[in-house]
Amino acid sequence: MIGFLRKNFPATVTSDTVKKLGLASKNESYVINVLQFLGLIDEQGKRTDAGHEVMTKHDESEFQSSFEDLVKKAYSDLFDLRGDDAWTMNKDQLIGYFRSADKTSDVIGSRQAGVFVALRELAGHVTEQSQATPKTKANSAAKPKGTGKKAKPVEQKTQDQVVDQPVSSPPLRPQKGDIALTVRIEINLPAEGTQEIYDAIFKSIKANLYP
Repeated sequence: MIGFLRKNFPATVTSDTVKKLGLASKNESYVINVLQFLGLIDEQGKRTDAGHEVMTKHDESEFQSSFEDLVKKAYSDLFDLRGDDAWTMNKDQLIGYFRSADKTSDVIGSRQAGVFVALRELAGHVTEQSQATPKTKANSAAKPKGTGKKAKPVEQKTQDQVVDQPVSSPPLRPQKGDIALTVRIEINLPAEGTQEIYDAIFKSIKANLYP
């Protein structure tokens, strides 16, 4: 809302004004209360001279300095108690203060603290807590989202596995030394052959392989 008022501060600001700007839906009256609390508008919603002077400052540093004075005046009790430390109080500390000072609930105290934090940031007092970004898991980017099903590992044969697997039938003769020789022989037997023909074929093979 402050940003809009810096661009164009109408003579009268009401809940309808806030509603037309599309801000704080269903909480327009709360925004009006904050503007009145800061002294930017009076009880009738009319623009105050002090408010107009602050909102028309174009230079950012000048605006922040003037707006800071408005905040300190509006929250005089807090600054009387905590001094400039009020600019750096965290939200939990602020909630505790407002609940104790105004005898309010946790919800109201949290809202009051949130308003003060927003106003002090407009005055140029941005704490490290306000600038901190949410922490992300270190390995969130490294690990893709699972689909719910475990993917089957790709079966890869290592060099040792390939070497260990036989490429053919066992050797026909004993291995000698460190050298192993595997011989694969394909025999096409005639369908109409007799037992004598088969015996002669295998006898010939044996004679040539085992001289």
